[in-house]
Amino acid sequence: MSALFEPYTLRSVTLPNRVWMPPMCQYSAAPEGPAQGVPTDWHFQHYGARAAGGTGLIIVEATGVAPEGRISPQDLGLWNDAQAEGLSRITSFLKEQGTVPGIQLGHAGRKASTSRPWDGDRPVGPEEHGWEPVGPSAVAYPGLKVPRELTVEEIGEVVERFRVSTRLALKAGFQVVEIHGAHGYLIGNFLSPHSNTRTDAYGGSFENRIRLAVEVVDAVREEWPDELPLFFRVSATDWLEQGGWTPDDTVALARVLTEHGVDLMDISTGGNAAGVSIPVGPNYQVPFAERVRRETEMPVAAVGEITDPEQAAKILANGEADAVLIGRQLLREPTWARRAARELGADVRIPPQYGWRP
Repeated sequence: MSALFEPYTLRSVTLPNRVWMPPMCQYSAAPEGPAQGVPTDWHFQHYGARAAGGTGLIIVEATGVAPEGRISPQDLGLWNDAQAEGLSRITSFLKEQGTVPGIQLGHAGRKASTSRPWDGDRPVGPEEHGWEPVGPSAVAYPGLKVPRELTVEEIGEVVERFRVSTRLALKAGFQVVEIHGAHGYLIGNFLSPHSNTRTDAYGGSFENRIRLAVEVVDAVREEWPDELPLFFRVSATDWLEQGGWTPDDTVALARVLTEHGVDLMDISTGGNAAGVSIPVGPNYQVPFAERVRRETEMPVAAVGEITDPEQAAKILANGEADAVLIGRQLLREPTWARRAARELGADVRIPPQYGWRP
């Protein structure tokens, strides 16, 4: 049987297969009022359909740990009980389908307060429920607002926001938490010298630039039960020839995070520098995951232009990753895991409402 449909255990959680869904923002929550950041029926059917389709792990989209940590005013949030209660409806259904529910907790940093992509992906102001973005330094992402540089005290408050959201994630029924350190959002802003020009304890050296990431991991791990796994998503490279975050940095970070209780790294790339040349194509990010897996003790998941069952199975068979994250293809085909199982001669759970029919 293909390794794609072999169970995978991290701590006490056994994932039924290696077909996982990465976080993909839906920009579909209320931007203000009591329902701000609370999942809607759209979220329920979106995640429920992929669970019924056989996906082993579903990581709910980037969820803001604070109102100002959202990417757009329509993002999900997890800083209050109403949001946790809304998410618990989703986690309960995913578990009923045999799917492990995960959530990505993040802070958008200098890329916050933007419109939904289909509304122009542009900065929004208070008249459209926007706010002032923050970052490690007053260095703007091209086309977006100049962020306000966080004080050291405010950095500590960000860490505490992640701590509170982790408690709420447990209350909501999640079994995996992923910390968002990729794609040019706040933790990734601190990691890269391209966006971090600080001269204090959070800038300059590699050790200083990873300080926020480590502090967030430590705070989350203190709140997250020992028996439940913790993931970290990273952009393995800024795709800059110089002055950015590099694959060497990613390997070094993986070694550090292993010692701080991270169980798996979700390896993506890019998002922190505009105008770079990225060789997008099938498996284009897999070599970065394979290198981390080969050179460290950190398990990895691979992502990016993985669309075909044989392609996904080969990544695992070659030892390039421990699991694959199927993104856009799962948007197009919610039952991708079922098709992959058929093509690879494996089994995957089918809801009895569908499976009883010949």
